[in-house]
Amino acid sequence: MTTTTDRTGEATTLVLDPTPAMAPGHHTEALDPLRLRRVLKAYTTRFVAAAVDAAPDGYHLEYGADVVPRAGDVVLARVVEIGKHTRLESPVSRRQMLFPGREVLVAYGDRYAPDQFLAHVPDSLAPADLVAGGGLASQVLEQHASIDMATRLEPLGLLADAEGRVTLDRFAPLGSGTSAAAPAGARPPVVVVLGSSMNSGKSTVLGSIVNGLVGAGLQVAAGKSTGTGAGNDPHQFRDAGASTVLDFTDFGHATTYRLGHERIREIFVRMVDELVATGPDAVVIEVADGVYQEETRWLLQDGAFHDRVDRVVFASQDALGAVAGLQVLDGAGLTTAAVSGVVTSSPLAAREAGATLPVPVIGTFDLREPATALGLLPVEAAGALAS
Repeated sequence: MTTTTDRTGEATTLVLDPTPAMAPGHHTEALDPLRLRRVLKAYTTRFVAAAVDAAPDGYHLEYGADVVPRAGDVVLARVVEIGKHTRLESPVSRRQMLFPGREVLVAYGDRYAPDQFLAHVPDSLAPADLVAGGGLASQVLEQHASIDMATRLEPLGLLADAEGRVTLDRFAPLGSGTSAAAPAGARPPVVVVLGSSMNSGKSTVLGSIVNGLVGAGLQVAAGKSTGTGAGNDPHQFRDAGASTVLDFTDFGHATTYRLGHERIREIFVRMVDELVATGPDAVVIEVADGVYQEETRWLLQDGAFHDRVDRVVFASQDALGAVAGLQVLDGAGLTTAAVSGVVTSSPLAAREAGATLPVPVIGTFDLREPATALGLLPVEAAGALAS
């Protein structure tokens, strides 16, 4: 029996079955199909969840002190104490309320979120943290001073089937294999949205660009190549009018932090190729976090990235961040079409940035104007598409 205290200060007593996760050795336990169907499943596991819900037989748990989780492994866990994340995003992006004692299906992964947590995958099935509402189990190393401690999880075992561990990349539609063959000839223009930091307005900027280009009569494909898995951004891009939307979870990753340079490049290149293959007039892709984040810095210096990017729109929280960010992009040899994002919420900050920058500062929602969105594209492409 375990007594915990929730964030309201009320004591909650849980009667928990003894967990086998830290038992010596390596063990397996057959999973009752009804039990597996009833667990709360996370957005990050949505492709696995679809397979489980369609045919829940034949799964088991792997547990024991010799079982070491890896990023992308799917874990069955029990909620122990409610903290920062009080809800778990479902495979269809419903916000499922969490209760102590409830079993959840989430994915192991690392997280880099300056406004929330720095977390790495632990080296055992010891108690873990829910570090993202989309369903990410990890171990918090650092956190922002303003937020609650993470919701605590008790891993019960890694999900497995006849082929071995259940991993996200095994079930994701683009988890393995080669890219779709892009149409021969010139590809459509590719605009990338970068930012000064987390929460600088990148996703809203991208959605606004998509909406503006669609309003101009274009077919637009959109993507998000790095970040932490959640449904809000892809859904926003679809709502804005994107004909095709992809993100890194379609390639088998709950998060891209610590994937390594080669895999980050591969995801970006394959994403562009997959989106181009759908025949759009333009492609718009978000790269998460800020330009100083490690994976983003790698991309900015990568030749394959440069080969596929025509224009950048930079989102910033303030004028100083906009100026510094543009210097980074200029130094990387990228062409910035405009600055937008949170900075444009303040007329004063926008004017400060505009007085210093050599590119236009455009309000986020002004990007929804067809003529404004077309102006972000290379001149020759904008002219051809508008005619």
